[in-house]
Amino acid sequence: GVGLIGCKGMGFSDLTSMLKMSEIEVVALCDVDDKVLSDRTADLEKAGVNKPKWYKDYRKLLDDKDIDVVIIGTPDHWHCLQLAHAVQAGKDVYCEKPLANSIEECNLMFSLVQNSDRMVQIGQWQRSQPHFVDAINFVHSGKLGEIRLAKAWAYQGWMGSIPVLPDTAAPAGVDYDMWLGPAPKRPFNANRFHFNFRWYWDYAGGLMTDWGVHLMDYALYGMRANTPKSVMALGGKFAYPDDASETPDTLQTVYEYDGFSILWEHATGIDNGNYGRNHGIAFIGNNGTLVLDRKGWEVIAEKNKMKRIPLQKNQGSGLDKHTVNFIEAVKSRDASNLKAPLKVGYDAAMVCHMGNIAFKTGNRINWDNYSGQFSDEASNALINAHYHNGWELPKI
Repeated sequence: GVGLIGCKGMGFSDLTSMLKMSEIEVVALCDVDDKVLSDRTADLEKAGVNKPKWYKDYRKLLDDKDIDVVIIGTPDHWHCLQLAHAVQAGKDVYCEKPLANSIEECNLMFSLVQNSDRMVQIGQWQRSQPHFVDAINFVHSGKLGEIRLAKAWAYQGWMGSIPVLPDTAAPAGVDYDMWLGPAPKRPFNANRFHFNFRWYWDYAGGLMTDWGVHLMDYALYGMRANTPKSVMALGGKFAYPDDASETPDTLQTVYEYDGFSILWEHATGIDNGNYGRNHGIAFIGNNGTLVLDRKGWEVIAEKNKMKRIPLQKNQGSGLDKHTVNFIEAVKSRDASNLKAPLKVGYDAAMVCHMGNIAFKTGNRINWDNYSGQFSDEASNALINAHYHNGWELPKI
């Protein structure tokens, strides 16, 4: 039986994907918003699914003995607590990306899952998308020659200004204190609730951790890399300087490795990104450049060094393949078959948090893999999570 915590967005998409498998039974939904619970239950009933149990406190869902698998689709600031508590309750977990909202939480979650027998898949579903995998196999073949630079980017033309709104009472049926959880206590504001939580530091890391986790994951995969030696970042609120959001709408981040670098960039209100794509990853080699996005991949050849490869198109749903991969691992109890185990989520989240830390400090920051620390106090001060309202980091 499956229980879903956080039903508004991708969590419900994950559940809907899993329901394409005949053995999946929805036992319970958990959300702080009664309207979301009602709407999602209606969606399930239209699809012929029996009405599930309702919970507003995820801890009660985790106590439910009928639940074997938990999907976590809550805002980022909840991921660490809910994943840790789910694993400690003996549940297998499909957790939406990014893994967590701080480096400290990422480290804690990695240690916990590494020492458990639970199956944990992170929702970086491109790991199960065949054309993404084919592209990385080509990168690893060596045909591009030496790769000294990889780029990843997200240009989000649909993202406009977020207007300033006054604080109000929380809507009827919303347990706002539970929504806040470990985040700082603030008055309810519609801008911070549901989808737009992504653009506020209390709950998330902006486009760097939203789209960045998906695309930097594949940049790391292609370059066989994880944490960098140093990071630099420049950007700010340049598109909409006076809107209500906090995270940068324009950002460039450079990650230094031995022999190559990785560049991340994002911009809102613009769709024309690198190579005519509003998102993607490019591996720039001496012989040619492989460009990859959700539509497919192609190789742009350097003159007289290799043949151009035309667009190899996307085929099928990566999300559906990702959820099948997870459920197969749950049944086999073999974590080695997971396409996006916790380590994959860990590596991608770590570099994205480092990018945000470099932006916040305004410095080139140096990372020591051995100590798990930066070389400066200002950056190290941003490693830790700060929990509020009586919530504490999970004990492991």
